[in-house]
Amino acid sequence: MTKLTSASHFREIFQSMNSISESYKNTHMIPLDFKAVLGLPDSHTWTPTPDYPPDNPLTTNSVPVIDLFDPNAISLIRHACERLGVFQVINHGIPIDLLNELELQTRRLFSLQAERKLRAVRSPDGFTGYGLPRISTFFSKMMWSEGFSIKGSPVEHARQLWPHDHTNFCNVMEACQREMKGLSEQMIGLVLGSLGLTPEDIKWVEPRTGSRQAQDVLQLNSYPVCPDPSRAMGLAPHTDSSLLTLLYQSNDTGGLQVLVETLGWVPVNPISGAIVVNVGDLMHILSNARFKSAVHRAAVNKIHHRVSIAYFHGPPSDVKVSPLTQLTDIDHPPLYRPVTWKEYLDAKATHFDKALEVIRNNDLRKSSPLSPPPSCIVGPKDEHNLL
Repeated sequence: MTKLTSASHFREIFQSMNSISESYKNTHMIPLDFKAVLGLPDSHTWTPTPDYPPDNPLTTNSVPVIDLFDPNAISLIRHACERLGVFQVINHGIPIDLLNELELQTRRLFSLQAERKLRAVRSPDGFTGYGLPRISTFFSKMMWSEGFSIKGSPVEHARQLWPHDHTNFCNVMEACQREMKGLSEQMIGLVLGSLGLTPEDIKWVEPRTGSRQAQDVLQLNSYPVCPDPSRAMGLAPHTDSSLLTLLYQSNDTGGLQVLVETLGWVPVNPISGAIVVNVGDLMHILSNARFKSAVHRAAVNKIHHRVSIAYFHGPPSDVKVSPLTQLTDIDHPPLYRPVTWKEYLDAKATHFDKALEVIRNNDLRKSSPLSPPPSCIVGPKDEHNLL
């Protein structure tokens, strides 16, 4: 098994992603028929509590917007990763026409009647198709959202939705996968390059053939109009397990929020054509905790149906991820033990927001000056603290 330390999801990948712990598999919970309800059901009602102060000094400029043509882009990326774990990029190379078509096809899917969407519901042991956010199993209240996961070809589930008219949807999703993959590889190079690493140090990012291809999941998200958004949660606070997540959000509707230490929940306002780049847990591990794994959530509203498209990018299935040796020394020992993405997903499926702590090197769990900040995510028994 390859170990990623210094020099550096179709079969093996599919098996890896489908062997995720039972906690992450479909639990026969299906999304609410949002068009059929007039009020907020008790199953989806979260207890509101005081949030962070409303006089947050960060507003529209809270999350950096980085032009990839800017000569200072790498230093700006490093600062954003260290401080926030999230930023937006423009001039990224993905055609705006494709992003517009991507949003159109996503809205086309989620506008289907509930019984039609259920034709493509995730199987009990499956990973792809229509269903609830995977973190739903950790909370006693349901989230005001629905999703559609694509791993590899979207054809099988698309045929279930549109037996005679699925080609356009599939073409757009496959084009999106290609573009997002290329941008993900570019961004990982820039993110790690901002720490002084060379292409040779991170050449595992580039494998394109055989079983050592990077693992990727495309996730379409829908946040329907909500009758009482102050007591509902679109997506509960969490971090992503990936190396990086790329997100395209509908231009006219905000909802994504990131938790910033001392400042509270900061909006990631939509910018036409921009892509949100989110640092995941595996990148946090690689950087030996120098880069933040962004805690984020999604709010809902009573006027607009919001959609977003997330692309989760991870390492090849056989790669053990651990702090890069170029970033460790006697004063900065490696904080985490080596782990594959699948192994980390198993840990997160069991321990959720404590997963990073579970894989920390035992002798450093209590004493390390670089230990991650206290968890900002609450468990199933404490969902009232989320709002």
